[in-house]
Amino acid sequence: MRTIKIHLEPEAYEPVIRLAHQFHVRPEDIVLAGLNRIMKDTEMDRVREEVADVISCRKHSLPCWADHAHEIHAYESM
Repeated sequence: MRTIKIHLEPEAYEPVIRLAHQFHVRPEDIVLAGLNRIMKDTEMDRVREEVADVISCRKHSLPCWADHAHEIHAYESM
């Protein structure tokens, strides 16, 4: 079996853990379900755009579903 590792900030990791607990599954199952959804999507242009958006977002901030308690807010950066 081949391995793909992903590294998540704690603010992104915790929502995955909470959802896994809510569904009574492992965190890996949540990630695999997300991969399954995107691999089955037939609108490849939309998928390509979403992947590019995620890459760009990761460079500058957390995903929209992440806990944002530790993120620097706009008013704090002034």
